[in-house]
Amino acid sequence: MKIHISYFLLIAILVACKSKSESVSPTVGPITESVYASGTIESDDQYQVFPSVNGIIQNIYISEGDNVNINSKLFSIFNESSRINRENAELNAQFSDFEANSSKVSDLKLAIELAKNKMLNDSLMLSRQKVLVDKEVITASQYEQFQLNFQNSKTNFLAAQLKLIDLKRQLTLSDKQSKNNVRLTSRMENDFYVTSDVKGKVYSVLKKKGEMVSMQTPIAIIGSSTSFKIILQVDEYDIIKMKKGLKVIVALDSYKGKSFEAVISKINPIMNERSKTFTIEALFTQNPPVLYPNLSLEANIIIQKKENAITIPRKYFINDQYVLLKNEKKKYVKTGLKDYQKIEIISGLNEKDVIFIPIK
Repeated sequence: MKIHISYFLLIAILVACKSKSESVSPTVGPITESVYASGTIESDDQYQVFPSVNGIIQNIYISEGDNVNINSKLFSIFNESSRINRENAELNAQFSDFEANSSKVSDLKLAIELAKNKMLNDSLMLSRQKVLVDKEVITASQYEQFQLNFQNSKTNFLAAQLKLIDLKRQLTLSDKQSKNNVRLTSRMENDFYVTSDVKGKVYSVLKKKGEMVSMQTPIAIIGSSTSFKIILQVDEYDIIKMKKGLKVIVALDSYKGKSFEAVISKINPIMNERSKTFTIEALFTQNPPVLYPNLSLEANIIIQKKENAITIPRKYFINDQYVLLKNEKKKYVKTGLKDYQKIEIISGLNEKDVIFIPIK
């Protein structure tokens, strides 16, 4: 029985000593409220390259790490049907060329001249027959036949003139359409050369020569080689605290033990429904020596900062609202800024008060 009493007495003494030793008074010092965010590095102007046409990769003109300029040639895509379409368009253009069809115009002009001569001849014959019919040498019905001949030749002459106008219009239209088709197919054939939209670096070549690709298939990733941005994911509960210009402290996995400063440059205003986060962009105030796209990082976005705040460690709080005084008396305190280790005391405690850590 004495052993048991001594054991419990020892435990009570240890608990009492622990409670007595783990006490603290509020202190004055700096405190910073920040929001945690995870993220990655992304090259400025970074984008996935897509072909403008479907086909087979015929040539690859780049490798990972290459520097490219705007309109630098990246890939060539082979498509047999487009080549045939271009050749057919060129053949049709040759067939429809206005100058190549000038003989049709010449033939019709000759026909018009013949129709004109016949009309003039029939007009002359009609005039002569008019004299004869007046002298009753020929009958009225015979004269009417000459009138009919003249009207027919006149109609044929006018019809030939209209036909020439229509032929010229058709030939001009066919000539222009065929040449437009040649330009269109040639332009489409140019689409089989994939070029860069930006000046930067080739970060990834996603396809190999001989592979089939479509307009929905990314074939490379290109972006700036000197300018980078930070892509952060911020929880929906913290998004209302975000604004442009806030300072960001960035820790990169590639630079252990170092931190870098950045500022928020853009807040995308739509939430990702799956992750319940918002995407925020930030820019380094000074870039780290070497950066690559997709480097992972962690960041603290500085919301507020005070240099002379009354604070106590967070572990001394009960539900972030109460503290434990002597004799286990709980007291409500009004709090202000909070970080991961300390909480600011607005009212309810002063520097002379002593609080105890809650026993859990």
